Amino acid sequence: MSKQQVFTIATRGRGTYPITDHIQRAVQQSGVDVGLAHVFVHHTSASLILCENADPTVRSDLETFLVRLVPDGAPMFEHQDEGADDMPAHVRSILTNMDLTVPVTGGRCALGTWQGVYLYEHRTHPHQRQVTVTVQG
Repeated sequence: MSKQQVFTIATRGRGTYPITDHIQRAVQQSGVDVGLAHVFVHHTSASLILCENADPTVRSDLETFLVRLVPDGAPMFEHQDEGADDMPAHVRSILTNMDLTVPVTGGRCALGTWQGVYLYEHRTHPHQRQVTVTVQG
């Protein structure tokens, strides 16, 4: 059995946005008891991360690291069609991935106690991000 749901997340610009509840709801509504949930974001300047969900400084430290690793406006980048954050956003999304797969057990995502799923917006301006959850089992 396979079921699929699509939802949209409105971002306020660069940062992480919790989407675990959206994914859990899609898994629950699928009726799948045991299987896999595949999550995919339909953009090249946003990504998905499975991360610590109790202490937000973990995500802010990740942002600090990526700012240093892939700075906006770096002269090494030619592609700046949409501004100084354009190519850095693409690099960040490639490094952190646009999809992830989570096991489903007992009709729920089998996440660890301190794990949460986040949409990671890499652009500095607000966007509407489309996410697809496909549940198989």
